Amino acid sequence: MSAKTVPVNLPGRAYDILIGPDVISVAGARIRAMGGRKHIAIITDENVAALHLQTLQDSLQSTDLTSEALILPPGEGTKSWPMLERSVEWLLAQKVERNDVVIAFGGGVIGDLAGFAAAILRRGVRFVQIPTSLLAQVDSSVGGKTGINSPSGKNLIGAFHQPSLVLADTALLSTLESRDFLAGYGEVVKYGLLGDAAFFEWLEAHGPAMAKGDMDARVRAVTRSCEMKADIVERDETEQGDRALLNLGHTFCHALEAATGYSDRLLHGEGVAIGCALAFELSARMGLCSQEDPSRVRAHLRDMGMKVDIRDIPGDMPGAEALLNLMGQDKKVVDGKLRFILARGIGDAFIASDVPSDAVITVLKDALH
Repeated sequence: MSAKTVPVNLPGRAYDILIGPDVISVAGARIRAMGGRKHIAIITDENVAALHLQTLQDSLQSTDLTSEALILPPGEGTKSWPMLERSVEWLLAQKVERNDVVIAFGGGVIGDLAGFAAAILRRGVRFVQIPTSLLAQVDSSVGGKTGINSPSGKNLIGAFHQPSLVLADTALLSTLESRDFLAGYGEVVKYGLLGDAAFFEWLEAHGPAMAKGDMDARVRAVTRSCEMKADIVERDETEQGDRALLNLGHTFCHALEAATGYSDRLLHGEGVAIGCALAFELSARMGLCSQEDPSRVRAHLRDMGMKVDIRDIPGDMPGAEALLNLMGQDKKVVDGKLRFILARGIGDAFIASDVPSDAVITVLKDALH
């Protein structure tokens, strides 16, 4: 199967996303062609390093590139000030210069952290995203959002810094635990729900096979997701308008993540899936879409074996009012008003900045009981 290429056409900062099984094998050739020093700094985590680091380094070595890797602990806790400082100081010790290339090799956490380190090192060095999780391949590796978390909330410290290349190797997904793969699927289904009803229909038909390892389905799903994200990023790189549509489900999600302490109780993509179901529920309650739409969203997520409701999250959850307060810390608050992405139907999302909080409270109360 030949690799698919999705271009991201940003003036002066255009780059390609290469998608397919075994695209990691061309990492050396593609990065060598970018110029700069022949020594490459890789930032990764313990899990990815154990499984895939040798393959990447072999590819680099095949084109006479040397490399060294900083191997960080896995998990959301790594998106922190201490790990950012460790990464930047290590890159400086590696004598990374402005024209060199840093590789972010891992899931969303490593991509966000290494991308942010590259953004602030010498006021910006080039970096390549090699995302190893489904969530990173379809979402966080594309579009240039980088950052770390703060005790006040997720991703509140960061910068826009576009990668120079993204290599989405779909064969790497076969080493993911089922739960991690399905968490990434939460971001895939989001694309169909926000802007492509035909893609959502395709996912209803092919999602289960994709979860079981169908490589053609995986390549198609990652490619379509990246096409949609690239299109939105080209129109609105720094989220002044349309790019906010990519936050479908995220206002609910970020409150649920904060309520669970950003722990393994709820993975980000699981929160996105629950958040999408809640956003459609809220839309239906406000008379924006038919009552069948939220039912169809939930039915598909259940078919995939995913969490669908707040009740599916293990452990105690705070009440509706407390969850609403957690939403107030979200980056999507504008002038103190909560912005939600709501829907007129599947594939037809829009930005709403005047959602009455009592409507949100009602949906949350029903979801909790």
